[in-house]
Amino acid sequence: MFFGHIAKVEPNRYPQAIQQALNYLKQTDFDSLPAGRYPFQGDSYVQVLDLQTQPKSAYLPEVHRKYLDVQYWHKGSERMAVAPDLGNNPVAEEYSAEKDILFYQSIPNEQEILCQAGNFAVFFPEDAHRGACAEHETGLIRKIVVKVAINEL
Repeated sequence: MFFGHIAKVEPNRYPQAIQQALNYLKQTDFDSLPAGRYPFQGDSYVQVLDLQTQPKSAYLPEVHRKYLDVQYWHKGSERMAVAPDLGNNPVAEEYSAEKDILFYQSIPNEQEILCQAGNFAVFFPEDAHRGACAEHETGLIRKIVVKVAINEL
């Protein structure tokens, strides 16, 4: 997992596919882009999400196999719970190849990070994550997720 601020992205510090995603996030006007799914490069794509944060218990930890997430918080803030996926967590919903997602019931030793406007995080397939958790009270956020195909790394 990587975590940082979009204003402090050092050129050529990340693998090329991740660097391209960060450049896109830095250069795109997300105030004028409606929520939805957009093509990016090759098999990769972008999701512009307008979400309502909820208590942590409202969401399940998730992992992906074919894509990594480059998540960027454009507006609002949320808590993200993260933990290494050791593969031995109780499964809530089996892996869906179509949606590239597996949900766990729980994961021990989740750590929380506060993600605010301008922050970005990169979650690899071995990083279980639980997003849209309210910081204190529920609120609206605008989050952009670049789904980078693992085969493009």
